[in-house]
Amino acid sequence: MMILCLVFLVIFVFLFIKFLTADGDFTLLSKGKVKREEIEDKVIWITGASRGIGEILAKQLATLGAKLIISARNEAELQHVKQQLTGKYAPRDVMVLPLDLTSGEESLRLAVEKAESFFDAAGVDYMIHNAAYERPKSTALDVTEETLKAMLNVNVVGPISMTRMLVPYMLKRGRGHLVVMSSAAGKTPAPGQAVYSASKFAVNGYFHSLRSELCRKGIKVTVVCPGPVETPNPRTGSTERRVSSERCAELIIVAASHGIKEAWISYQPVLAVMYLMQYMPSVGYWLMDKIGEKRVEVGAQKGNTYSINLLFDKKKES
Repeated sequence: MMILCLVFLVIFVFLFIKFLTADGDFTLLSKGKVKREEIEDKVIWITGASRGIGEILAKQLATLGAKLIISARNEAELQHVKQQLTGKYAPRDVMVLPLDLTSGEESLRLAVEKAESFFDAAGVDYMIHNAAYERPKSTALDVTEETLKAMLNVNVVGPISMTRMLVPYMLKRGRGHLVVMSSAAGKTPAPGQAVYSASKFAVNGYFHSLRSELCRKGIKVTVVCPGPVETPNPRTGSTERRVSSERCAELIIVAASHGIKEAWISYQPVLAVMYLMQYMPSVGYWLMDKIGEKRVEVGAQKGNTYSINLLFDKKKES
């Protein structure tokens, strides 16, 4: 019995250490490396590809032998990205397709038709919805109508409209994979980012429902929920521990190539909060209520809004 207890203790300690040092959920990390055969020679369309994670995704996918279509609003920036790509089809055969997600259904329909015509009309195998409206920090009540509409149009209406135009082509072929960049803010409350959080909850709900409706017809959906990720221009004085953009892109491709339905990418404490919200929601909501007001204050001061110290800092009395 003593030996059995020791074995369980060792296993528990090992798993606990792995959890503390993890940069993704256990299912995602258990998959190991990218399944190259699921990426090579596939037509992959990436929105928001002119910078950030979208640009890095394009670089990594090109190296893996994908046939790329890259989209964003700025064509000059897309051309710059294209020239930096190397791989089986890059940069020569990389297709640049300028796109504004807020341009309306007819414009999006034409973009989808053009994307479907590339590579001898092979059709889009993967659609990576990566474009997003940058999230300004504000309280739930202070957000302007302009910001509200802009964020929902780019983060929700645009990707849903594109999907409605594209998926019928995938259904005719009997296959297709949608990779949707959501956020940890789509799994947990995000005090100071209420509208951004709302947009990501909406995206999660739509695309998970879509998968349930169409999975038996060959349509796959992978929803990716990253926490804090490094950007090319990190905030001065920031002490937040963030997953690198390169690592985030790598894990996104791992999730997509293995057909994972939902993947979480983050260090602690965000990862732990996501697990709490998934499996112990009452505790998770209690935790977010406890830090909510303080998080808004820290965010306004451009401090670390992901620090575990938010739990212990007491509000100063006036």
